[in-house]
Amino acid sequence: MSSLTVTDEQVSATPAKVIQPAWVRVMHWINAFAMILMILSGWQIYNASPLFGFSFPREYTLGGWLGGGLLWHFAAMWLLMINGLAYLVTGLATGRFRKKLLPITPSGVLHDVRAALTFKLGHADLSVYNYVQRVLYAGIILIGVIIVLSGLGMWKPVQLHWLVSLFGDYPTARYIHFFCMAAICAFLVIHVLLALLVPKSLRAMIIGR
Repeated sequence: MSSLTVTDEQVSATPAKVIQPAWVRVMHWINAFAMILMILSGWQIYNASPLFGFSFPREYTLGGWLGGGLLWHFAAMWLLMINGLAYLVTGLATGRFRKKLLPITPSGVLHDVRAALTFKLGHADLSVYNYVQRVLYAGIILIGVIIVLSGLGMWKPVQLHWLVSLFGDYPTARYIHFFCMAAICAFLVIHVLLALLVPKSLRAMIIGR
């Protein structure tokens, strides 16, 4: 009986499994903050010279006017670039990307997409990403790299003309930048919805467990 009591105490004293390490949580929330600033200020910049036949509502923009939007955009840009680069380097150096995002197979993606559409996709072990998550997270990293490169080319089109050339020309870089922004907005909506559907994933990103 005493041995059973000790075992129960040991089990209750065992700390919960760490799902999201501290460096991931800190960089995640910094990235989220910087992305929101860049999106809202980017909408203000877009409104000064729209690519399409619409503008974003003024109440959803940041900066008040073109100059203010640019100031906010550049400030958030450095925060996102520095934090994003640190995240990429740390993710590669620790092997987290390889463990979490690979492998990605067409059959696995199709299976998990079907499961997600029928609300049968399991979330029992948050430390293991399903194929839908792997595609989304790997894709948003790639989109993040493209939007930063296109943004830098638009910022310094003369000094970084070679960067603009990678996208064809300046107008094409603007369109690519816009569509990358739209993809990030779509990702954020899906990301938030999934967090609301699986609340324990949000808790893990806040406290780690």
